[in-house]
Amino acid sequence: MPENVFDVVVIGAGPVGENVADRVVQGDLTAAVVERELVGGECSYWACMPTKALLRDAAALRAARSLPGARAAVTGELDTAAVLARRDAFAAHWHDDGQVDWLQGAGISLFRGAGRISATRTVEVTDADGGTTVLTARHAVVVATGSSAAVPPIPGLADAAPWTSREAASAQAVPGRLAVIGGGVVGTEMATAFSALGAQVTLIARDGLLPSVESFASDLVAESLKAEGVALHLRTQPVDVRRDDEGTVHVALADGTNVTADEVLVATGRRPSTDSIGLENVGLTPGDWLAVDDSLRVLGADGVPVGDGWLYAAGDVNRRALLTHQGKYQARAVGDAIAARAKGTPVDVGPWGRHAATADERAVPQVIFTDPEIASVGHTAASAEAAGLRVRSVEYDLGAVAGASLHADGYTGRAAMVVDEDRKVLVGFTAVGPDVAELLHAATIAVTAEVPIDRLWHAVPAYPTVSEVWLRLLETYGRSA
Repeated sequence: MPENVFDVVVIGAGPVGENVADRVVQGDLTAAVVERELVGGECSYWACMPTKALLRDAAALRAARSLPGARAAVTGELDTAAVLARRDAFAAHWHDDGQVDWLQGAGISLFRGAGRISATRTVEVTDADGGTTVLTARHAVVVATGSSAAVPPIPGLADAAPWTSREAASAQAVPGRLAVIGGGVVGTEMATAFSALGAQVTLIARDGLLPSVESFASDLVAESLKAEGVALHLRTQPVDVRRDDEGTVHVALADGTNVTADEVLVATGRRPSTDSIGLENVGLTPGDWLAVDDSLRVLGADGVPVGDGWLYAAGDVNRRALLTHQGKYQARAVGDAIAARAKGTPVDVGPWGRHAATADERAVPQVIFTDPEIASVGHTAASAEAAGLRVRSVEYDLGAVAGASLHADGYTGRAAMVVDEDRKVLVGFTAVGPDVAELLHAATIAVTAEVPIDRLWHAVPAYPTVSEVWLRLLETYGRSA
């Protein structure tokens, strides 16, 4: 078995693994990545990029129809074939040549196959033909294998050939009827996309729609889905699923309702992709999420780093924040920390330190590309209180802002900010409405930088833009004092 020695070996060449390797190489170390599927990972081919491509055409059409002059120029309906073709282009037609070229240009070695930790700083790679290559890491091994869709043990579901997020993102045709099990981000976004593309969608959500966001935001999304003809079955769950000989899927719900569909999409959460990467060889349990410290070193059952701290985990696999951008943020911290430790230079793992992923706990931004969009960062009012913070939350009608009324006739939306009353800093922000995604980074900066509320008064929003909502929220906060 040939042996290859690198400073760092990364298992998983998704966006997280790519970024870890890139930071390592920029730190004057050598890096190899191991990938069993496509370089670029879930985000590039089955998640972020293709799903947003599925959603974008319908969003643009809604925007045009919200203005009288543009509405008059728009005729006909969405061209489904063109939407799917554009989605295919964003998924690079499920070929990774371009990303492989990028790796090579960055000086990163690629090994195709399944990576498995066999011993300290050692990874065995088994290729498609069964051949094995042994990789040795001088300094660190990084697990960046991500997560996969979790399929709940509902009777009959596994035998009904359900879609997961992968099949939905790569579907080559739009089913006439689609049942969606799960009311989280994937479930609501795919219900939005396939309804716009002509499917009759039924969404089943045991815990309600988008339960982790502010209720005013999830309520507006629910109203919009119903207006688009999506049937919502909330606070109930499937008890049996079967596909008959004609291919029709039958979903029996706990409340006695029966749903029929041509396809069923399961969107009930994620599970870590750690089943077969050799965790048992370092005292960990295969199939578990990987606990890490703030510099992303993997912790053993005793709560201390595995071995002498050579094993790291970044991205979904550590369960800190299952979002591509947070995984890439972790990747930058990991790569820089490994390079610093290799060179014997100081490692800053204090709050907001260069080598710490502090934002995972305090300032995680997210956009949910439903209709309307939801943009949030940091705490909701409920999560802040659960964290023991003494907070005050204020809301404002986003449609009442001059910029919003110009943006679209009948603009409907809302925004809220959550203020830590002891420190007088913003700890959370949520907005819901058309195109609110572009409001988010200002809020992310305010939360991350812990800008005092008194200083935010001096951040003057340009008029007339939707960002004027910041002034209105601050005024509302001042009046409610």
